[in-house]
Amino acid sequence: MPLDLSEIARPEHTALVLQECQEGVVGPKSVLPDLARSAQEELIPNVASLSKIARRVGARVVHCLAVPRADGFGQHRNAPLFLATQRAENRLVEGSPGVDVANGLDVGPDDIVLRRMQGLTPFRYSELDPILRNEGIRTLVVCGVSLNVAIPALTFEAVTAGYNVVIPRDAVAGVPRDYGHAVLDNTLRAVALLTMTADLIAAWED
Repeated sequence: MPLDLSEIARPEHTALVLQECQEGVVGPKSVLPDLARSAQEELIPNVASLSKIARRVGARVVHCLAVPRADGFGQHRNAPLFLATQRAENRLVEGSPGVDVANGLDVGPDDIVLRRMQGLTPFRYSELDPILRNEGIRTLVVCGVSLNVAIPALTFEAVTAGYNVVIPRDAVAGVPRDYGHAVLDNTLRAVALLTMTADLIAAWED
């Protein structure tokens, strides 16, 4: 039986989780410029649209930001990705513009902003899971970056913890672009409900 988007993503038990939609990741001075270019094509405007309608219908918007300490204390150093971003010219550190929510997006008065110092996803390394669970949230609409690493990791963690996961295909990004599509079609489709921004907005408006 096909999954019912309108039922799974009912606003009263759904949160819109924005993974690293921040200047230093998807902005023009990103530590990952190829990923940022991919995100600028459609991710930013679609996330903005989803955030606006989510607030209107009562689905909580959660901004999950990577905010490492400037001195690097406590950060992971056990993967090439961590080492590359720590050596980048525009380092992503506490107090820098890179930790701000990306230009083109905003933070509503009732939005939740979660900052983590280290790790690949906010599910284990921030308060994301307990605060949503305490509010009876059962579905996460996952947007942001990247389809290479964090979006699959976050999805697997959420599904394992018992949440439903919905992923708007045009509100996530990876590099190369075709690889991102392949991850959606061959991996994430097995554990999440894939949709499009317009279809999710229509379900919420209905």
